[in-house]
Amino acid sequence: MVASPLDQKLADVLGGRTAAAFAKGLGLETVGDLLSHYPRRYARRGELTALTHLPVDENVTIVAEVLRVMNRPMRAKRGSILEVTIGDGKGILTLTFFNQAWRATELKAGARGIFTGKVGDYRGSLQLAHPDYELFEADDEGGADPDRAKAWAELPIPIYGATSTVASWQIQKAIGVVLDTLEPIDDPVPMELRTALKLMDFSRALQLVHRPTVDAEWGAARKSLRFQEAFVLQAALLQQQQRLRETAATERVAGAILDGFDAALPFTLTSDQALVGLQVADDLAAPVPMNRLVQGEVGSGKTLVALRAMLAVAESGGQSALLAPTEVLAHQHLRSIVKTLGPDLAARLRPTLLTGQLPVAERRKAMLAAVSGSAHIVIGTHALLADRVEFFDLGLVVVDEQHRFGVEQREALRLKGRQPPHVLVLTATPIPRTVAMTVFGDLDISTISELPAGRSPIESFVVPLAEHPGWVARVWARVAEELAKGHQAFVVCPAIDATPVDDNDLPAQDAVATGAPAPRPAANVTEVLASLRANPVLAGRRIEGLHGRMSGDEKDELMRSFAEGRIDVLVATTVIEVGVDVPNASTMVVLDADRFGVSQLHQLRGRVGRGGVQGLALFVTGAEEESLARERVEAVASTLDGFELANKDLELRQEGDVLGRMQSGGRSSLRLVRVAKDGKLIAEARERAAEILAADPTLSTHPALREALDRRLDETSESFLAKN
Repeated sequence: MVASPLDQKLADVLGGRTAAAFAKGLGLETVGDLLSHYPRRYARRGELTALTHLPVDENVTIVAEVLRVMNRPMRAKRGSILEVTIGDGKGILTLTFFNQAWRATELKAGARGIFTGKVGDYRGSLQLAHPDYELFEADDEGGADPDRAKAWAELPIPIYGATSTVASWQIQKAIGVVLDTLEPIDDPVPMELRTALKLMDFSRALQLVHRPTVDAEWGAARKSLRFQEAFVLQAALLQQQQRLRETAATERVAGAILDGFDAALPFTLTSDQALVGLQVADDLAAPVPMNRLVQGEVGSGKTLVALRAMLAVAESGGQSALLAPTEVLAHQHLRSIVKTLGPDLAARLRPTLLTGQLPVAERRKAMLAAVSGSAHIVIGTHALLADRVEFFDLGLVVVDEQHRFGVEQREALRLKGRQPPHVLVLTATPIPRTVAMTVFGDLDISTISELPAGRSPIESFVVPLAEHPGWVARVWARVAEELAKGHQAFVVCPAIDATPVDDNDLPAQDAVATGAPAPRPAANVTEVLASLRANPVLAGRRIEGLHGRMSGDEKDELMRSFAEGRIDVLVATTVIEVGVDVPNASTMVVLDADRFGVSQLHQLRGRVGRGGVQGLALFVTGAEEESLARERVEAVASTLDGFELANKDLELRQEGDVLGRMQSGGRSSLRLVRVAKDGKLIAEARERAAEILAADPTLSTHPALREALDRRLDETSESFLAKN
């Protein structure tokens, strides 16, 4: 016997064949899965329409009588067409059904009913193809009941997310079968809380969200289910946070190493850096694992905060592992850390690089330094995650740009500690408060919003080629002007070469939604590099290309040459999006800027204006004015506020699978809650969940909530929470 009706397998209720189709097409396997597949929207059959006033290509609902029925074979291929002529006393209309001759047994001459469908024009005659209908009972023969017809026409029709193999009406029918036999379900939201918030109970909400008779019913049901979803999610995150604090970790207390480092710094920490540094220090000194996210604008000093944490860990002989998303960034982190530490401290702590593209001898040497403990700071890419990589005393894991790593990758590194290491996650992508509460609700969050002294504001402009195609020449003239001042420039392309790419981004979705033509070929490094080298205004300039297909050594050499001023213009893909620091670079040109997301454009812009040099960002786009793609680009150009842009980005993108492996974009595990719009709801749900967990940490007096958490956190989701 299953613990809850929601856990019952669909095969037991719908039969194996139907259940298999639902599992394969929609990923629905239990009653709970099916009932939480909520309608995407609710349609209406429309106002009753007279046959003399039928608008083509619109959905109509009419009351009429069957006048004539004829089944005939198709001429061009096998099969038959059932043609049903109906009339309302004033006009005549044809209904057509393909290969459904059996309908003639119910659609007999003289039968009356309500018919609904989309009006089509076939060879000058109006018709409804495969319409829905409901025939009146025999006692309605004297005439259709207008009230009944009106009620049926206005009944909300749930429309479900469907596939080519499972239609919306099949989902509706299956849900009806389940609801007809569904036993009462315990509500994870306590009754007193439902009463206070005027919410309906779970069972009633499920009935009305799928079977409303008026709009107010599904509206109230969705309100109740939305709060329940947010409430269970926040309870899960808070419970995970509670479990983490019950785990033991080695206390790491800062001492002489950090004191000496701070004393030698040639600048003063910003107030935000100092405050976040104290928060991190307190976490490290505690006997439970730190689990903190530090977010801050590009160039705000997050890496310095992380380095100071590494020095606190090194005081007790512990090691720190810094996981970087790219080879380019890993190499840069190594150079930057060695330079910041100074020769004496660098020799003592021995920062070591470990990447997959190191020569075998160097990689073995780095692995030996890690396992022996002689390297107190190990910087690497995914190579750090390999089973053969071991540490002597891993005390701190720093994950740079957390969104670049999957759950399993981060967990693999965390498990390399003898005790759970402290974890510090860095992100330069500002996170809206609602996302922070929803996605990172089990982490403590620190924010560095203050930029260090000397950072110049960046001027940003949109170059709209749709209206002014000739302006592209001015872009390269402007780059030449910056080079003449002794500065350098980045040029970013969305593609490496002319090979077609999987353009599964927002612009492609825009095109589908608006019926626009397919996106034009993307600007690419290969062609742009050749074009700029041949451009007279850039004659004599050193122009090189950089992209992800190059080897680690090639990329590192190019970035080193650019950083040292031996390259004037670097034409690259987004391999330079994160972390690359070239103080003399003043100009960022992004070609086909509409092919990038809001956060990406903001990150790219942050690569310039880093050394007291006035920054310039030119977003070149062929997107039409007032298009969604153009709106994104203009939004970035209009503000330097990363948090404002993050909220804008959230509005334009899906928030991702909050409790699963997909963490950005794509299908969300949230059914009804939308973090872009439901901030107040999420905050209230978190507050209420916190109150309940504070009074009842084991949920012994809230069994329905405990069961809901067990059900919500399946193996994948629970694993995600534990690893995040």
